[in-house]
Amino acid sequence: MSTQPILYTQNLEKRRVAQKVQDLPPSGIRRFFDIVAETPGVISLGVGEPDFVTPWHICEAGIHALETGWTSYTANQGMTPLRKAISKFMRQQFGVEYNPQSEILVTVGGSEAIDLACRAVLEPGDEAIVLQPSFVSYAPMVTMAGGVPVPVYCYAANRFLPTQSAIESAVTPRTKMLMINFPNNPTGVALDRSTFDKIVNVVLEYDLLLVSDEVYVPLSYDEEPLSFCTASEIRDRLILLHGFSKAWAMTGWRLGFALAPADIIAAMNKIHQYSIMCTSTIAQLAAIEALEHGEEAALAMKREYDRRRRYVTHALNEMGLPTVEPKGAFYVFPDIRGTGLTSEEFALGLLKEEKVAVVPGTAFGECGEGHIRCSYASSMEALRKAMERIKSFVGRHS
Repeated sequence: MSTQPILYTQNLEKRRVAQKVQDLPPSGIRRFFDIVAETPGVISLGVGEPDFVTPWHICEAGIHALETGWTSYTANQGMTPLRKAISKFMRQQFGVEYNPQSEILVTVGGSEAIDLACRAVLEPGDEAIVLQPSFVSYAPMVTMAGGVPVPVYCYAANRFLPTQSAIESAVTPRTKMLMINFPNNPTGVALDRSTFDKIVNVVLEYDLLLVSDEVYVPLSYDEEPLSFCTASEIRDRLILLHGFSKAWAMTGWRLGFALAPADIIAAMNKIHQYSIMCTSTIAQLAAIEALEHGEEAALAMKREYDRRRRYVTHALNEMGLPTVEPKGAFYVFPDIRGTGLTSEEFALGLLKEEKVAVVPGTAFGECGEGHIRCSYASSMEALRKAMERIKSFVGRHS
């Protein structure tokens, strides 16, 4: 009898890695910045995070937590004082009440909140409408939860806002969820009241869950920010996602939160218990400080973003790259089709010829073709140099 091991002819990688993961494309942002990392002297307008360090009084709260021995686990759902502070923040900002015991979950950044929301409510085959261009994680998170992402494209002609008819045309008997993000990454556009009301109407008419990523709401310019938590008629079907990364410059602290009806928070927390257990104790204590005493620092950063926003938007329009005025976040999404280049060609050419890094619009969905994302979360000095270099590049390629 042969003692030779049985040789399997199947591809080992395919047997070991789940097909749904194999089928996921790599992040268009990360793939591009692998190239950027190998190019010295680059001015980067690509990274979606504040260029400010976390305000010192927030850092001190974290340091004090370490010095006084706050190094143990917390409740899975998050420290009660933090959940109470989040509840107070929502009440002060929008006049709404969320029960800190049953309707708030503290997560590892907004990214975990997205993942938990998808996994808690989607059954295999359920469809989730995702407005695009959108943050790169939404569609993959739906897929990994067993759902089917259905894109609805938004275009510059309508200021990158969705129409009610476009959303309705994507609804099928399998549609369970609508995922949105305003102010938007990558376009910077914010909702107007008319679009807000239309989204509420669609959610009610088609009995959908609404997942609203509102991490950029504190960075709203010109007008009062709109939050779907104020639409009481959809309160029982709203999963609101938020976090500390953007407004308080706390990306590395990895802390977010979700607000939702008690049954959905319980389901999300059940997954969170098994996969994460709890978020960083030190980060949670720092977040309490951010909510209770961080408004002045957050407003100062917002004012600086606003100054940069107006400068960059004007500069891009002046050089022949039409740009819808952003009303929030810290991104612009200029139209580069006048150069005759694709988004990928423009981004790679700009990096090679002028050492300026931007993100191809296609990283955020197919409808991003013809655009690039530029972040103005950089110093004014860096932005001025970058605009000069982009202008030179456009001049050569128009």
